[in-house]
Amino acid sequence: MKVQDLLTAAIRRIEPHSETPQLDAQVLLAHVTGKNRAWVVAHPEFEMDAGRVEPLLKKLEKGEPLPYVVGKWEFFGLEFDLTNDVLIPRPETELLVEKAIAWLKAHPGKRSVVDIGTGSGAIAIAIAKHVSDARILATDISPDALQVARRNAEKSHVQDRIEFVECDLLPMLNVERSTFNVICSNLPYIPTETLRSLPIFEREPTLALDGGTDGLDIYRRLFKLAPERLAPQGIMLLEIEASLGMQILSLAYDSFSEVKIHLHKDLAGLDRLLEITLL
Repeated sequence: MKVQDLLTAAIRRIEPHSETPQLDAQVLLAHVTGKNRAWVVAHPEFEMDAGRVEPLLKKLEKGEPLPYVVGKWEFFGLEFDLTNDVLIPRPETELLVEKAIAWLKAHPGKRSVVDIGTGSGAIAIAIAKHVSDARILATDISPDALQVARRNAEKSHVQDRIEFVECDLLPMLNVERSTFNVICSNLPYIPTETLRSLPIFEREPTLALDGGTDGLDIYRRLFKLAPERLAPQGIMLLEIEASLGMQILSLAYDSFSEVKIHLHKDLAGLDRLLEITLL
């Protein structure tokens, strides 16, 4: 069957389940052919076996997210292997990575970084690829997520520069490694009831999404730990739920003294990143 005919059929079947059916169909065929999207678009007459596409289309029709169907996704110019044990990396999280890299490059003497709730390892690995002398600790409460993160670190050839630790938020460390210059995290931040109404509910790991009654439960816990774990003149970079900007800003001011706090907006103009800098 020709690629063009397969694309047309795939788009028709994906459309009820996706906001970007054409893009999804191209990604799907690129995955099956082992080529990239540009190749798929440029070779509409190429003959391929429709039987290789059918089982993947059935998964999409059942509501399984495309990144899980193809088992990989791009983030910050890197390809990450995925399973349903980890969140799908999203473009808005790149803002956090950009800020962390820029800060580290502007402070060459400060190299200790922790990525809390690392999931697929996207944040930690992206930082490691762009700041070669950073010393990175990546934590997660899920052992299955850490397995995925370790594989991705090896895939990006940064496994020697990231230590992965299974723990709840931050581990107990010795005195020499008790503080960090950069604390970054994409914590679970969706209020429980809101999450239950979203399409991602039970399709991506609830453990990585559910932020409690008001979405701030885990932030409260982290803010109790952070003052003792953030090094002098250190920085915290935390992705947030866009609708909770003012609430988390107030919580941060109540939790810290002698800090500079700033909310950054994403490309859509929504509150997306909380920056806390110790003075």
